[in-house]
Amino acid sequence: MDGRGSEYGAGPMNEAEIIDITREAILLTIRIAGPVMLIGLVTGLIIALIQALTQIQEMTLAFVPKIITIFLAIFLLLPMMAQALIAFTEKIADKIVGIS
Repeated sequence: MDGRGSEYGAGPMNEAEIIDITREAILLTIRIAGPVMLIGLVTGLIIALIQALTQIQEMTLAFVPKIITIFLAIFLLLPMMAQALIAFTEKIADKIVGIS
């Protein structure tokens, strides 16, 4: 071994492992935030369409339904989000333990 460690061995992390962890963290962020943001986007588009058709330009009409649907989406998707975060955290903790 050259002292830089490997993916499964003990020792310091190399650049490839750091890049891999960073990539996984970014993908996890997208996987967690993506569905909620898409639900907010769809709700906003529906509200904008209704406002355009009825010519009602009330700001609270766009804000309140979006907030309600986003909170509902977070509530319903929270188990999936927590499971993904727990798995990622356990993987990082295993790498930290493997370094020492």
